Amino acid sequence: MTRTLVLGGARSGKSAHAERLARQSGKDVVYIATAGAGDAEMAHRIALHRADRPAHWSTVEEPLALAGVLAAWRAPHRLVLVDCLTLWLSNLLFAGGTQYPDVGTIELPARFHDERAALLAQLANDVGDVVLVSNEVGMGIVPYGAVTRAFADEAGRLNQAVAALCDNVVFVAAGLPLALKGAAC
Repeated sequence: MTRTLVLGGARSGKSAHAERLARQSGKDVVYIATAGAGDAEMAHRIALHRADRPAHWSTVEEPLALAGVLAAWRAPHRLVLVDCLTLWLSNLLFAGGTQYPDVGTIELPARFHDERAALLAQLANDVGDVVLVSNEVGMGIVPYGAVTRAFADEAGRLNQAVAALCDNVVFVAAGLPLALKGAAC
């Protein structure tokens, strides 16, 4: 059982690298997509991702209850690919139309904390291979506004917690993978 986290910026090649790892595994692949089509542009992106995936891969679309889906699909003969944790984080932060103030302390919803804890507990289980994709958002400028700063903080905390549980951590920039932990390049 191997857990791999693939990090990178937008359009860095992180998803393509994660999919390459899944193909090379020789296992049945279940692709868990966390994106939702909130507008026409995102619907187009989702359609392109679907078309690029091998037809024999199973796809599960789950924007919120990621730990439950992982528990249902992880198995020794299977690799589960999750793309991506930062979209999942956004979904949790804004579920049900949650609004946040522009200034001051951001109080995150209880569901966010519960789902995050459930995901980390699920990743601690030695059930089957999993590859997780996440954006590294902490390498740019400090975000403007309380909500975007809270998102960047939580994404960084989530990436650190997931990386601590993973056997392999890979950073992808310009399509080039760099092993940060383990040897999953």
